[in-house]
Amino acid sequence: MLQFVLERANYWAIIGLMMVGLYITFQSANMIKKLVGLSIFQTSVFLFYITLGKVAGGSAPILFGRDGVGHGEEAGHGAVAAEGSAHVTEAAHAADGGHQAGTGLIEVYSNPLPHVLILTAIVVGVATLAVGLALVVRIRESYGCIESDEVRRMDIAVADAQDADDQIEAAG
Repeated sequence: MLQFVLERANYWAIIGLMMVGLYITFQSANMIKKLVGLSIFQTSVFLFYITLGKVAGGSAPILFGRDGVGHGEEAGHGAVAAEGSAHVTEAAHAADGGHQAGTGLIEVYSNPLPHVLILTAIVVGVATLAVGLALVVRIRESYGCIESDEVRRMDIAVADAQDADDQIEAAG
């Protein structure tokens, strides 16, 4: 049981970060603290996707060595993988676990797509956080506070005053 838990330590850390981020977001009345909670939650999602994209023993998907074509004069940068390369010895084949299913590649590669998507999501997350902080600054200028309960109370008081004025105008 302990081995099961320790083997999945990264998932437990991700779950912990998710719960901390959600707790901060829901429990805090301070708008900046809510943004911090959302950022923590967002970071945990990023870590989750990166964890899913990592292959044990895998390397970056750059074809070189036994997966590159030619191994000599005709092999250049960005060479295309050879289907069933004849340059592989039986010992190397057995040590690497054989070809990847259906690819003809010998090396094990990690999937780069989750990493690329997360890089894009980080940029979008930083921009969104900047917009959120700009809104909080604007709310502070208008209301004089950044506590959501106080802002809501002020909005209700203003709405009640406008309703009273409308009723007076309708009666008069």
